[in-house]
Amino acid sequence: MPRRTATMLASTLMLIALLCAGVLIKVPYSEMSPGPTVNTLGDHDGEPVLQISGRKTYPTSGHLNMTTVRVTSADYKMNLAEAVYGWIAHDNIVVPHETLYPDGKTEQESSRENAEEFSQSQETAKVAALRQLDIPVKSQVVVGTVVKDSPAEGRLHAGDVIRSVDGTAVKKTTDVAKLVTRHKPGEDVTFTVVPVKAAAAAEKAGKEPTETEDVTIKTGTSDDEGRKRAVVGIQAGTDHTFPFTIDIKLADVGGPSAGLMFALGIVDKLTPGDLTGGAFVAGTGTIEEDGTVGPIGGIEMKTVGARDKGAKYFLTPKDNCAAAASDVPDGLTLVKVDTIRDAVKSLNKIRKGDTDGLPTCG
Repeated sequence: MPRRTATMLASTLMLIALLCAGVLIKVPYSEMSPGPTVNTLGDHDGEPVLQISGRKTYPTSGHLNMTTVRVTSADYKMNLAEAVYGWIAHDNIVVPHETLYPDGKTEQESSRENAEEFSQSQETAKVAALRQLDIPVKSQVVVGTVVKDSPAEGRLHAGDVIRSVDGTAVKKTTDVAKLVTRHKPGEDVTFTVVPVKAAAAAEKAGKEPTETEDVTIKTGTSDDEGRKRAVVGIQAGTDHTFPFTIDIKLADVGGPSAGLMFALGIVDKLTPGDLTGGAFVAGTGTIEEDGTVGPIGGIEMKTVGARDKGAKYFLTPKDNCAAAASDVPDGLTLVKVDTIRDAVKSLNKIRKGDTDGLPTCG
């Protein structure tokens, strides 16, 4: 066999072997890519994303798009060829599998956690929006979850309204843990609560609940970094009563990162005029009840997804600015926000065409 033919044959066989290896060898990585974006001012799957009843609303135009990131399934194992392609592709990111699914978290566990965070972000967005508009919102501390096999199991229930602990009034969720940990493990702690059924009945009747009961629980022990402390096994949460109905209709989305855009959509619908001036604005960010905007993951993917959809401006959490500014998609302006108030001010500038005064990333 001529040397050139032999060399070509050997090279071809080696290439085939490498291609086979690339397909067959699994690697511990997952891929992130731009996901769908949805206009919070518009419709999704045939119905408005934001539905408000019991309060006057105003026409809106333009876009306030929330953005998402698409990730590979927890059960899917990338092969070497897919990982290499992902590293090369500009609009995708390949990350260690454990970054997206830490501690061996399953797809079902991750989905459930994301759904819970998404639901909570909707409630927080409503509170932040109404407080931005100086509309009062009633809040009360409730039992959020009860840990299985904990001292509180069967004694307290999710939805019970916590009035006081050991006679001390509870004003915020952190008060509960603070009051419980004043005890030593094994000591009794007394909760004064409105049972969840009584609370629901009072809310339905539009009245303040008056029925309370005292529940005494013997505290258990939690070993927190070598320091033993008293616990009862509940997670306190906050329940809000809104002066009118706000429904957010958006399925198949998880996580807390749409909070800012939901809040802005609510503000726009409840105020005269047009918050965007018809501009295409997208963004991301968690939101706290006081309007503080927090950072999120996958910012580079979200800016790409927003640009591809047509966005010209992207509301970017302050703590994400450095990462986002490292690779800004062409034609997209990154607007830095720290609070919902910042975002509203920037949207007012965009509406007026005063874009030179925008606080940008970079």
